[in-house]
Amino acid sequence: MTVEDWAEIRRLHRVEGMAIKAIARRLGVSRNAVRRALARDAPPKYERPARGSLVDAVEPQVRALLAGCPTMPATVIAQRIGWAHSLTVLKDRVRVLRPYYLPPDPATRTAYEPGHRLQCDLWFPPVEVPLGAGQVGSPPVLVMVAGYSRMLFAMMLPSRQAPDLIAGHWLLLSAMGVVPRELVWDNEAAVGSWRAGKAKLTEEFEAFRGCLGIGVHQCRPRDPEAKGLVERANGYLETSFLPGRAFTGPDDFNTQLTDWLVLANHRRHRALGCRPIDRWVLDRDAMVTLPPVAPQLGWRERVRLPRDHYVRVASNDYSVDPVAVGRFVDVVADLQQVTVRLGARVVAVHERCWARWQTITDPAHRAAALEMAAVAAHRPASSEAPPDEVEQRDLGTYDAAFSLTDVA
Repeated sequence: MTVEDWAEIRRLHRVEGMAIKAIARRLGVSRNAVRRALARDAPPKYERPARGSLVDAVEPQVRALLAGCPTMPATVIAQRIGWAHSLTVLKDRVRVLRPYYLPPDPATRTAYEPGHRLQCDLWFPPVEVPLGAGQVGSPPVLVMVAGYSRMLFAMMLPSRQAPDLIAGHWLLLSAMGVVPRELVWDNEAAVGSWRAGKAKLTEEFEAFRGCLGIGVHQCRPRDPEAKGLVERANGYLETSFLPGRAFTGPDDFNTQLTDWLVLANHRRHRALGCRPIDRWVLDRDAMVTLPPVAPQLGWRERVRLPRDHYVRVASNDYSVDPVAVGRFVDVVADLQQVTVRLGARVVAVHERCWARWQTITDPAHRAAALEMAAVAAHRPASSEAPPDEVEQRDLGTYDAAFSLTDVA
């Protein structure tokens, strides 16, 4: 009997007041079928009788092994009990039995207070972005999500190395105008890692958080639930921002991303029941202010300029005014440009190159180097005696200098 027949029989009996015999005649079913339908309070459902399994015979042995070691792999269990049949059916039964022997591990829902936390992550968009010099790639995108308001912030970085990552943090935090009380990160190499059961920040990120005066919470390995907000934000970027877009370079990517983030933060958030921007004022007001002095950001190095008058920043070589050859210069590079100083004098300024293993040359530096080389090649000979001629000095000169006289 189908569910439709069962429902119609009950309707005819309860609403129409028809007798069992009349219902059976109208629907073309037996009177016993009508009686069974009227006796059932739930719709009929086909239930296939359970058949036995080969694992039933060895289930007591499996339970005994799991009682002693709840995490024992199914392959080891199969070896211990001498299982000679399909491993799939044994794995299915072990998967059902194992939770009964593992200790409870409930997950507590995280509650976010205003201004408390900002979850951070690197997202690598599955799209090819032109980087210059004929190269394309997928540079990392620093993504930040405010815990209370769910405000989303993001920007593409040249690399995931500490100088670029910290500079990206500062630019996004400067755009917010405030700093949360704590950043949440996973085990990103430039941020820190877990060693011997203890979280340890890198020296660069420890100095950065000290300048900000905030805390950094490092999630334990293999714990994606600890920063689920930013993980979901990465998926949202991939499914809502990327489709149908093309980019001419990193600057174009960041421009389009900035425009899209305005729309994303004004959308209605299902979990909040409101827009992230509606909560942002309360969230922002509970954060702490930015430090009055910006920390040292980007790539910083003091090197002696070699004869070829180039300095290296993140695999790329940048030319420098050859006037500084052989002298110490200070190299400073942020996300936009590379600057080289000789004391207070600026001897090179270049736009930061996102491609790798490139040589960036300022034509003025090349011309100055060629001119200096030409001057050195045509320098007039010295008026001094040739190096192969040695002056012969009279020994009497030394006698007079030291008041010596000949002895008769």
